[in-house]
Amino acid sequence: MSFNLKSKIPNPKSGEYQCLADLNLYDSPECTRLATQATSGRHLRVTSNQQDSAVEVNLSEDDYPGWVSFSDLGLLQPATVPYRAATFSESEIKKLLTEVIDFTQKAMQQSNYYLWGGTVGPNYDCSGLMQAAFASVGIWLPRDAYQQENFTQVVTVAQLEPGDLVFFGTPQKATHVGLYLADGYYIHSSGKDQGRNGIGIDILSENGDMVSQSYYRQLRGAGRVIKSYKPQKR
Repeated sequence: MSFNLKSKIPNPKSGEYQCLADLNLYDSPECTRLATQATSGRHLRVTSNQQDSAVEVNLSEDDYPGWVSFSDLGLLQPATVPYRAATFSESEIKKLLTEVIDFTQKAMQQSNYYLWGGTVGPNYDCSGLMQAAFASVGIWLPRDAYQQENFTQVVTVAQLEPGDLVFFGTPQKATHVGLYLADGYYIHSSGKDQGRNGIGIDILSENGDMVSQSYYRQLRGAGRVIKSYKPQKR
């Protein structure tokens, strides 16, 4: 990473880097709104698109774009080994689902609140919790709920098994996701307006409490994770 001595602003070279600590990525070069987060150890590619105080990057594991503030560039180091996606069979993934579920339940036991863009504990958004739970066993999902819906194998609600994903939203797009547990129950991180402002368990039923009913009315369908995401951008 080189520095412009005249302006004293970092001038990172394009290429692959690794996070030395948890890192915030923003949705614009102004770095005012969180887009996602990267845990220590994750890989990203720095692009040539640099603005006054931020540089555009793409996370390697899920191809997710964002902006990193120049003030956070010290949290990156050049990657000594390029990121390589692991491959899992359906049967291997099935054996790991108990650990995925355990991750979400342990996360719920910690003090937490809903954080838009959150993928690093203790505070998550809905799809961030799903991504972090699967990543804890080495399986990568795309970042956003609608991307996760497109990535999974479609199953009916009647076919739901523990570890499947449940999707909610409008007829046009999935905007929320939870992890199916059993007996109609699912765990998810929901917001303040119609949720629990953090991680909680709800039921797929019109007879649940107000939060469960609200999401049940938005139920779109379900999906099964049968593979780990492989990067498309290099």
